[in-house]
Amino acid sequence: MAVNLYIPPESAIFPVPGVEIGIAEAGIRKAGRRDLTVFRLAEGSSVAGVFTRNRFRAAPVQVCEAHLASGLGIRALVVNTGNANAGTGESGLQAAQRSCIELAGLLGLKPQQVLPFSTGVILEPLPVDRLVAALPAALADASPGNWFAAAHSIMTTDTQPKIISQRAAIGKHTVTITGISKGAGMIRPNMATMLGYLATDAGIPPELLKDMARSIADRSFNRITVDGDTSTNDSFVIIATGQSELRVESVSDPRYTQLYEALAQAAAELAQKIVRDAEGATKFMTIQVEEAATGEEALKVAYAVAHSPLVKTAFFASDPNLGRILCAIGYAGIEDLDVGGIRLWLGDVLVASHGERHPDYREEDGQRVMKEAEIVVRIALGRGEASDTVYTCDFSHDYVSINADYRS
Repeated sequence: MAVNLYIPPESAIFPVPGVEIGIAEAGIRKAGRRDLTVFRLAEGSSVAGVFTRNRFRAAPVQVCEAHLASGLGIRALVVNTGNANAGTGESGLQAAQRSCIELAGLLGLKPQQVLPFSTGVILEPLPVDRLVAALPAALADASPGNWFAAAHSIMTTDTQPKIISQRAAIGKHTVTITGISKGAGMIRPNMATMLGYLATDAGIPPELLKDMARSIADRSFNRITVDGDTSTNDSFVIIATGQSELRVESVSDPRYTQLYEALAQAAAELAQKIVRDAEGATKFMTIQVEEAATGEEALKVAYAVAHSPLVKTAFFASDPNLGRILCAIGYAGIEDLDVGGIRLWLGDVLVASHGERHPDYREEDGQRVMKEAEIVVRIALGRGEASDTVYTCDFSHDYVSINADYRS
């Protein structure tokens, strides 16, 4: 069951002018599943993407990168679930390219104006004939109000849809920001999430949007982890349709910061929803590291704690075996770390200081915090002024069961 994951009612999900979405059943992996999603974008839209750093980059990731680099202007996205089209070699590339060619033909576009996305099982051929056959039905279904249905259609092992929508006042204008994401396992994005789409009707030039996408990914999707595995298909896309009266041309525009922060906040919420709905998760954990010498150092420690199976299983059991956290800090890779300067808090409870258990710490206090559904682990390294935060979850019996049976 997802941990305090808020799903807005459909009445609170605002269509983004310039974006239409259609969903259809393609039978990619299972019959009777709405597993194909098409985004149709208004002419003049800007699109930027951030993709996985896994060397086994899936075929659609490679095609997306090439099409974005073409500079022709992206007008459509095609997304399938059930099959990742990763580890599929040249035939996989041809399948991804064919999905673009066929959708472009139906829309009167060039293939380079279409971005393909896939998620699901790795190392299996994409049944592209089924995908192509369902494209007309997806286009016939296209509507500005299909965001909620799209959040469901891109799910794999997710138990809940991830969606956010808001209207934000930027200067004298009001803009719409709506987005969806999916992912529950194989999550340490190392760029973004498995799939994430964020759209606004603000006008943002392509090069500026590209910089914003990278920075926003680093603040949101690059700060979450479920199991430490970077997917072959991670993709995060920002769409700016330019249909509102607001247009921000550069970082020097006084409205830039407002717009950036609104988009970053939406992306952060989408990213955290993935952790809240992680496979088998029962706890949502915030790992805060402060007083580090550098931001990189803070992240090393945060991820060491967040990735530790021993830490994650202790939190699942509400077992205050907090020496496991100290152990993870110690092997995080800071060679000159003085453990005597470290302080560790679990929620509001000071657990350790000066390299040992704090004299006022009581195990019942630690257990009280660990029984909560949302827990903050705060670590002060005593080395400087840098800080960073990572969001993660516990490991339960269900995580093992879900992944053991994933292909079944």
